Amino acid sequence: MVGDLPRRLVAEAIGTMLLVIFGAGAVVAALLMGGGEISYAALGFISLSFAVVVALVIYAFGTTSGAHINPAVTLALAAGRRFPWAEVAPYIAAQLIGAFAGGLLIVGGFGRRAAELGTGLTALGEGVSYGQGILLEVMGTFLLMLTIMAMAVDRRAPSGWAGWIIGMAVACEIFVIGPMTGGAVNPARTFGPYLTTTVFGGDTPWAQFGVYIIGPVVGALLAVLVYDQVARPVRELPEEAEQGTAGEISGSREPAGEVPLARYPGHDQLRERLGRGSRWWRPRQRR
Repeated sequence: MVGDLPRRLVAEAIGTMLLVIFGAGAVVAALLMGGGEISYAALGFISLSFAVVVALVIYAFGTTSGAHINPAVTLALAAGRRFPWAEVAPYIAAQLIGAFAGGLLIVGGFGRRAAELGTGLTALGEGVSYGQGILLEVMGTFLLMLTIMAMAVDRRAPSGWAGWIIGMAVACEIFVIGPMTGGAVNPARTFGPYLTTTVFGGDTPWAQFGVYIIGPVVGALLAVLVYDQVARPVRELPEEAEQGTAGEISGSREPAGEVPLARYPGHDQLRERLGRGSRWWRPRQRR
């Protein structure tokens, strides 16, 4: 995997670039169509655009680089011992470069007026304090990272759904905290538009940038901690286990690998076939 690092870094850069183009770019489009204002209905379309691009990037590059496209996700996975610390800095650098490239392409497509509108940057809403902004970003990133742990990291998750469910988690958090902070939950998503706007002479609220670093990082770390303590199985499934394989759950009083018949439709028929004295059904192991 180490020798393959350059290819994975390119995938991270491209993925983050696409996130900014079609995520922050949707903000620019909404501002242009709304005369400089974003209604809550327009926020819905922005959320949808973010959801779709996140899903597509995960399906395109998830098997190449993991499709982190977010420094907070990379740091949290490393802290949870699911990603090597030696690759954290290169991954984050690739994500920041990709985010800046995405900002430049937004200006290239929309013209300098995109920079005048902030290139889709995130900023605290009126009356939102610095501390409130951090708290909101913590909550939004917690939801995102918890979804990543459940759908992309945990091998018990059903295969094929990770991209869409993670994308919908992004949409969900934007619906709630978007009016307050922009719903970045991603330092790179904020960095790209900030730097692009500055380069083209726009007004950039760099003083608020700490909100979009502290909040996402803390939220992602908390999500990994909570997931490991609450939802993680007692015995991890081996890496070669097929995605969707059931695992033993901490706190379960049922014998490991066995499932009560009552949980399944038609359990009475199964009980009849197995014998009326049977209480458990042990599914055939996948090979």
